[in-house]
Amino acid sequence: MVRKIAKETLNALGSPDGELSLSFVTDQEITALNQKHLFRPRPTDVLAFSMREGDFIEINPSLLGDVVISVETAKKQAAAKGHVFEEELCLLLIHGILHLLGYEHEIPGPRARAMRKKENELFSLMKAKVL
Repeated sequence: MVRKIAKETLNALGSPDGELSLSFVTDQEITALNQKHLFRPRPTDVLAFSMREGDFIEINPSLLGDVVISVETAKKQAAAKGHVFEEELCLLLIHGILHLLGYEHEIPGPRARAMRKKENELFSLMKAKVL
């Protein structure tokens, strides 16, 4: 299911040849990554590490980067939102892929609204096609 969601999301975003790695980790593992890379000493649901930034993006343009999802946090969020676990994983994977493709939401405003809108559109599409 996860592979199909990633493929369908990339197709919908016009990146059918996009490649990414996906890791499922514990809260402890994602906390360490969050601290190391974003200086936030707490767990988070998903982190994305883009390979489309920096000096070497032309080496392999289809390589998008890495998405890391905390299974523990995903389970907690699914319960809190009334989602089944698979729906929460789908949302988090879509969210991570959007980050790999340059979408951002850290600063409220048009870019954050555009990301949230695209995330909702893709989630609706995945619910119809995959979930």
